[in-house]
Amino acid sequence: MKRLTLLLTVACGILAAADPAAEKTLINLARNSTGESLGRTLTQAFSEKALTEGTAHASHGPEFLFAVQSHSAPLLFVDDTPIYGVRPVAGSNIWIALMRLGTGSSHAFYFLVDGKPLKRTDVRAYTPQHYEQPGVQQGSLSEKFEHTSKIFSGMKSDWWYYTSPGVEPGKPAVLMVWQDGQGFGARDSRSRLFTVTENLVHQNVIPPMVHLLIAPGFVGEERMRSIEYDTVSDRYARFVLDEILPELEKHQKIRKDAYSRAIGGQSSGGICSLNAAWFRPDAFARVLSRIGSYTAIAWRSKEMKGGDVLDGGHFYPSMVRKEEKRNIRVWMEDGAEDLENDHGSWPLQNIQLANSLKMREYDFRFVFGTAQHNTAHGDSLLPEALRWLWRDYDPGQTEQVFTMDPREKGKPYFRVQRLNRHE
Repeated sequence: MKRLTLLLTVACGILAAADPAAEKTLINLARNSTGESLGRTLTQAFSEKALTEGTAHASHGPEFLFAVQSHSAPLLFVDDTPIYGVRPVAGSNIWIALMRLGTGSSHAFYFLVDGKPLKRTDVRAYTPQHYEQPGVQQGSLSEKFEHTSKIFSGMKSDWWYYTSPGVEPGKPAVLMVWQDGQGFGARDSRSRLFTVTENLVHQNVIPPMVHLLIAPGFVGEERMRSIEYDTVSDRYARFVLDEILPELEKHQKIRKDAYSRAIGGQSSGGICSLNAAWFRPDAFARVLSRIGSYTAIAWRSKEMKGGDVLDGGHFYPSMVRKEEKRNIRVWMEDGAEDLENDHGSWPLQNIQLANSLKMREYDFRFVFGTAQHNTAHGDSLLPEALRWLWRDYDPGQTEQVFTMDPREKGKPYFRVQRLNRHE
């Protein structure tokens, strides 16, 4: 009981860090308690803003808890389906719902209070691979390093490297590069990259590997992220290959063959990953793109201010159809509620790119969900993505001709079958 009280009295901070034990404890308490103490615990576990906005939630695997403050009975919607099991918490104006949801995907929820919808939230439904398992060895994360670039003149970037169990000291290792690397460095990060990697390595479904985590750089106060990531060229690939990898190799040897290298990221980091493999398929053969920004963020015409004419990511669907086929394997993920702005339509551009990859018979996988512009869906899918990307990897080889899965050949092109119009 003392341990339970300790967990819950600091649960607000713990839940913010997505601590599995705290979330599981809170869900079990909500399931088994009907007293006023539950209301006090929930106000400690969640911020007032989360409770009033209707975004408060906790999860552990398929078990979910949703909470909201309301003076009248709210209605909960999960994946656009009304849920009628919302109940009041004694002695408070908090209402909760407990339910089981499918794992390995994201889910969307919102509350309807007094006839008005509150904020829509995408939640991660973690699989067993996202949680630490008994007997599974953990890898190690390096200290933070800083690099000053010549390719991006004067740009300072932070970077780290994570070494999974099974990587042999002094022996060249399999490599996966991640953009926005600062978001993956904590063991309890939302992606759970380290834990997922360790579980899959332990099960021998992916090879032991090094994750190179690179944060966006700065020149003075100017953030260089979009210049690095959205520019359709080989510049970022050269930055990684010619500047960061030599620094990494001072600490850990890396395999030279593209077959043993992957690169991944989300949003602009997603298109950056494809940029690197598209322009340097000799260096990166595997691409993981989540909510990729295949839009006109970097595009500049000769009439526009800002310097040279630049291609934008919105050209990729056509480039894939028209240019020489690259020997690369591509995993893509996006959601129907992704961004729509002056740069373009994220969902439609991802669909177009997927269809182009299909037309040219690339070895690709496209998973289209319902999420907004966040990593909830991609984080939930991470074990599946890594398994797919590294399937049939043979450490004794240095190359493979990637071919489309025969099952994909028989499938139709992606089509928009439902519009959000009701008039």
